[in-house]
Amino acid sequence: MNTIITIFYDWSRTVAGYFTWAAPLAVRVVVGWVFLWSGWQKLQIVPRMVQNFREWGIPAPEIMAPFVSGVELVCGILLLVGLLTRFAAVPMMIVMAVAIVSAKAAQIDSLQTFLGFEEVAYFVMFAWLGIAGPGPISLDHLVLNAYRKERPPSDYGA
Repeated sequence: MNTIITIFYDWSRTVAGYFTWAAPLAVRVVVGWVFLWSGWQKLQIVPRMVQNFREWGIPAPEIMAPFVSGVELVCGILLLVGLLTRFAAVPMMIVMAVAIVSAKAAQIDSLQTFLGFEEVAYFVMFAWLGIAGPGPISLDHLVLNAYRKERPPSDYGA
């Protein structure tokens, strides 16, 4: 039994430990790229987006459509490069929650349907990035390392 535990738990955990940098990088690149381009494309067709927002019942569509498109573009760029990652994840979670409630709610007939929406998957990825952070291959990591080197050690209790 110890051999099985060693092989399936300890060994796999050890190997995975060498690749902890990969998951946040992959998620950031995927969602950053998708939303950078999604926001850019929506900014090119603002009148159509205003009409969509109006149909979905989103208040002030003339303001919200370009605002949300800009949020997607800016947060997509920030996530892609890993700058202000935890901050950028929050508005994107809100955008996905509103998209689910306004544009997808009528289609929900089961948990399977709900969990099948790409907006739910994106929401979960943004939540994970907000909690776990950007990982070591990010501008956030470089900024924090530079900041910590500049600060002298201090006693936080004093």
